[in-house]
Amino acid sequence: MSVNSTDGSTMVEVVLVKSGRVKIRYAAELLADDGTRVTVRAPWAGEGFRDFGFVRFEPGDVFTEYYWRDRWYAIKEVRDAEGVRKGWYCDITRPATLLGGELAVEDLDLDLWRSADGTDVRRLDEDEFAASGLATTDPEAARAAQDALDTLERLAREGGGFETLLDQNAMNTGSSTRTR
Repeated sequence: MSVNSTDGSTMVEVVLVKSGRVKIRYAAELLADDGTRVTVRAPWAGEGFRDFGFVRFEPGDVFTEYYWRDRWYAIKEVRDAEGVRKGWYCDITRPATLLGGELAVEDLDLDLWRSADGTDVRRLDEDEFAASGLATTDPEAARAAQDALDTLERLAREGGGFETLLDQNAMNTGSSTRTR
């Protein structure tokens, strides 16, 4: 069930499942839910910092996360404590579900990073995806995951990038994706 915080906002719990196990769970503020896309905002939920070499996530970072019930990915806009955009981290996932205040997402081991200026776009963890065996155990899901990664990479390299996707979706559904 959604929980109202002391400031009146609605909170949900994001649950990221990987290989059948809960990888991480964290509280997030529900910003929008248009029936297809769920938008939440949460502080960096990791312990300390995580340095990928091309970006560093750390305490104070804020993630505005976009999940779809009908798409095989999640897009996370990452900003530092001062509000400066670091970039976009994208997870390839099965479509999300929101039930009883729990936003559940199954991570499929593929990721994509796009820097704030769009000059650095990289596919991540393709070796983990290959090792997961999904292509053998669920070929249809593996194809959907690869297609989703290809789609995100194309969007990341286009001029408008993810901003165009998110703004277009907001115009089509009438909901706002802007952070409060």
